[in-house]
Amino acid sequence: MKKRSGAGRRKPARRLAKAPARKRLIPTGEATIGPFFPPRYVDAGANDLTQFEDRKAQGEAIEIVGVVRQEDGAPLDNLVVEIWQADAKGIFRHPADPRHREADPKFFGWGRAATDKEGRYAFRTVRPGAPHGRARHVNVMVMFSGLMRILKTTMFFPGEQANDADPAYKAVPAARRQLLVAREEAPGRYRFDLKLRGENETPFFDD
Repeated sequence: MKKRSGAGRRKPARRLAKAPARKRLIPTGEATIGPFFPPRYVDAGANDLTQFEDRKAQGEAIEIVGVVRQEDGAPLDNLVVEIWQADAKGIFRHPADPRHREADPKFFGWGRAATDKEGRYAFRTVRPGAPHGRARHVNVMVMFSGLMRILKTTMFFPGEQANDADPAYKAVPAARRQLLVAREEAPGRYRFDLKLRGENETPFFDD
């Protein structure tokens, strides 16, 4: 898993004469202006992962909340946040997980929410177990019509000793790793704010 570092490098075209020196620019997230997702892009209840087909998922129910901001700190309205995660036993409901047949049939493992005018989003889910070779975590994806690419990051839980050995956590420079760790505001309620660009930008990954 590689950390997203902004725009990719292109191989320079062959030149007949030496080109003037150019100032090297700092890579930033790619963005455009509008249009925006329709208000009904996110179905009601899509942010509640604790139930699937009216059946209650196994495990401890938790909340994940946060605010999504742009470079100047302004909140982003009607931005789509998706999460996907393992169930309470640490099993992903996906064929890529060797144990997927043992996954909780009452836990879909995926949810979607849209931010409000204050940039706030919220999910209700279950505390994931730790998948084999990983710390317990929640994968997060951000979609917005002003973005040229889908942004992917990972939320880790505070106080987990396994975080330091997790390959995604270790892929981020040590000074920035705490930006991947949620803050527990109350028992079972975690805050994970996202900043798309600028100082303290959330670390995003290519895949």
